[in-house]
Amino acid sequence: MSPAPFDFDHVPDRRAVPGEKWGRYAGRDVLPLWVADMDFPAPPPVIDAIRARIDHRVFGYTDPWPSLSEAVIEGIARDHGWRIEADWIVWLPGVVTGFNLACRATGEAGDEVFTATPVYPPFLTAPGNSDRRLVTRALKLDNGRWGWDRAEVEDAITARTRLLMLCNPHNPVGRVFDRDELTWLAGLAARHDLTICSDEIHCGLVLDPATPHIPIAVLDAATARRTITLMAPSKTWNIPALYCALAIIPDPGLRRRFRHEMRGVVPHNNLLGLVAAEAAYRDGGPWRTALLDYLRGNLDLVLDAVASMPGLATTRPEATYLAWIDCRGAGLEDPMRFFEDAGVGLSDGAPFGMPGFVRLNFGCPRALLGEALRRMQGALHAHDAARAY
Repeated sequence: MSPAPFDFDHVPDRRAVPGEKWGRYAGRDVLPLWVADMDFPAPPPVIDAIRARIDHRVFGYTDPWPSLSEAVIEGIARDHGWRIEADWIVWLPGVVTGFNLACRATGEAGDEVFTATPVYPPFLTAPGNSDRRLVTRALKLDNGRWGWDRAEVEDAITARTRLLMLCNPHNPVGRVFDRDELTWLAGLAARHDLTICSDEIHCGLVLDPATPHIPIAVLDAATARRTITLMAPSKTWNIPALYCALAIIPDPGLRRRFRHEMRGVVPHNNLLGLVAAEAAYRDGGPWRTALLDYLRGNLDLVLDAVASMPGLATTRPEATYLAWIDCRGAGLEDPMRFFEDAGVGLSDGAPFGMPGFVRLNFGCPRALLGEALRRMQGALHAHDAARAY
């Protein structure tokens, strides 16, 4: 039973309004489980705060205000054990902006940026946007858990490497990297004098209580000084199109360089996004607790269903509402297209740097998820029977 009276079973009609997720398949019988936004209404405190601000009826230029910063500071301390300072916060319209600014604020054209694949596709495109060279190594699957091949990563770092881009909790494999892994990464950055850009946008979506999120900057003061931490309320409280995120940069020099790259390019935040952020961090806790309970139930359905699908395999994500599914054993030429033809829209693994996989978003009402899984099962069993014939 959910610990709060929130209805996650209601299926909102997203076909009736413009939107990327459902709009991709307009006019087609395809259930979209691809882009990372959830099919749940925003939390009541967020909706109430936006409504109250709209009722004021004046939308003049507005900078972030003290109570907003206080809500973020208290929320991060409460949920992640990290006490940040208001001066460290740089407000952004989104974390992808933060990736690109981090590349520009470290090194110069021709320098290298390291990240591990598979990973959220903008990680792979941001370096090239500022004439940096992308260097990658693949995460390795070992005993059902994705992790780092430390020797390969060490070998990938050169004298031209300036930036380490980290995704934690990880999109798409769902890992919450533990203290030992983070300490190793921090040591790697210290030895090679690397800046760390840590995308922690999914930090509020830890599903496994045994794997709490640890911001890498909390390890020690030296690591904090070289780290740009990116967070946002968008994933946890399902408000991505309100375009509100933040970079947390303790070091004044690094923060100054980051801000310099913003000048004349990065717009101010949307007023309603800032209003929503304050309400989410201050009052969104009960809704988040209920959401996580619901997502755990959805995840169990996904794991059971995938286990019955011939040729497919996956691992249990420790965080996020995303399942990373290996389709290489199913004999599918194009897994994304195969499932799309079966009426389920998934994300293709190739743009994440790992072809043969798909990413499934299980942040949706259970009836919708169940129907999508049944369609996948039916299509795969028919395909498997045809191969055997």
